[in-house]
Amino acid sequence: MSNKTIGIIAGALCVLVLGWGAINRIAQPRTISVGGECLTSAPKDRTAITIRVSVTDKSAAKSMKVASSKVADINKYLKTLDVKVQTSEFNSYEKHEWNESTHKSEFVGVETTIALDVSASDIDTIEQVLTEFAGKTDVFVTNLRMFTSAETLKPILESCLGDAVENARSRANALAAGDGRKAGRMLAVSYGANSSYSVQPVANFRLAKAEMAMDTGASYAGGAITGKDTDVSVTVSAIFEIK
Repeated sequence: MSNKTIGIIAGALCVLVLGWGAINRIAQPRTISVGGECLTSAPKDRTAITIRVSVTDKSAAKSMKVASSKVADINKYLKTLDVKVQTSEFNSYEKHEWNESTHKSEFVGVETTIALDVSASDIDTIEQVLTEFAGKTDVFVTNLRMFTSAETLKPILESCLGDAVENARSRANALAAGDGRKAGRMLAVSYGANSSYSVQPVANFRLAKAEMAMDTGASYAGGAITGKDTDVSVTVSAIFEIK
């Protein structure tokens, strides 16, 4: 092959490479990357508490039997109410305490703990549960909280995602307008979401204290617990084509 032929081939290859580069540059759209946000809220539609039974006895069998019996009585009462119940803890272990006189750890007994998470859509129902079990021997009512259920949160979150994307597009249009253009197709997007899951309100009575003095003739009044809505925030990062 002559040098002239080689030169012609090399020149043709250069033209092809340059031409392909130009075509590729034309094919790649101009883009703009922006962020978008949406802030909203969702009603807290469920209230929950944890009822914990804790029994200590020298006999492991008796400890478990007494604790299980107390939980059975609690479940029997809860079945009369419109609540959801789930066992969140079942634990039995040897309990030791430090004796200051002998300066050593001493065996106290076997402690059996069974915990139930109880939730309801009606706040008054949970207050009834609190009133029923506050002060009962070996029964402790803890972790009072209010939250938005997943069923309620899902459509609100999905709607907020759409608003966040529209917010991003508006921002992209505002930036592209400076060059006399506007945002076109959305080429890519990613998102993050956050919600304040629960809040622990302050009730107008003490919870699960053995020393709590309760008037046996008192009746339940209701309406002691209130809470604000769940804050929901969504952020997106989007890439738009510039037209």
